[in-house]
Amino acid sequence: MVLASIAVAATALAFKAEFDSVHQWGGTVGTMVSALFLLAIAAMNIAILSGVVRSFRRVRAGGRYVEEDLNALLAGRGLLARLFRPLFAMIRHSWQMYPLGLLFGLGFDTATEIGLLGISAAEASKGLSVWSILVFPALFTAGMSLVDTADGILMLGAYGWAFIKPIRKLYYNMTITAVSVAVALLVGGIEVLGVIADKFDLAGGFWDVIGDLNDNFGALGYLIIGIFAASWLVASVIYRLKRYDEIELGPS
Repeated sequence: MVLASIAVAATALAFKAEFDSVHQWGGTVGTMVSALFLLAIAAMNIAILSGVVRSFRRVRAGGRYVEEDLNALLAGRGLLARLFRPLFAMIRHSWQMYPLGLLFGLGFDTATEIGLLGISAAEASKGLSVWSILVFPALFTAGMSLVDTADGILMLGAYGWAFIKPIRKLYYNMTITAVSVAVALLVGGIEVLGVIADKFDLAGGFWDVIGDLNDNFGALGYLIIGIFAASWLVASVIYRLKRYDEIELGPS
């Protein structure tokens, strides 16, 4: 993100006069690309979710559990996973994660990263020096280190719980895939509806809410965190009430 911020800031300084002419259509195209990508992810995960639900229902009904079938289903989740599977096998040493992290940063895969680059470009266009702009990626790095560390600790606990028993592994994957589908549809749908409202000058109760959500994506992030937390809480309660831990699996 440091290198990307420098590149964006330098580009903003070089093309300061042309920014106004590309701002409107660039924002629309960027939003639509983001929305379509999220909706495509949701569609692929729906197919995965369907297979996991079928496996869970079969096991719950006393059918046999074949772990290899579940692993094959999860390993093929998405077109990119299939295309780049040979590249994944190239990561054999810990140091190789650093160039991979650089490529990950160049992917612009979160709203926060895009916001950081937007701030860098905006401040550069106002005359702020590149060296001063570096404070933004430094703050981003500090925040990501904290959040990713906390996320890693939480996910380690979740994985540790899920992989003790096969029925937990099925239930975990079913839950996390369902939540991922819901979040992707929510964010992608809001982005698409926001573009429609903007282009057709739609107003009213529903469209005003859509506009407010698009103007305050930070608040939407809190909503997504709440969805994940509530989903895990409800899923945990259902798991205990249904006594899924007591299910005896048939021979594989």
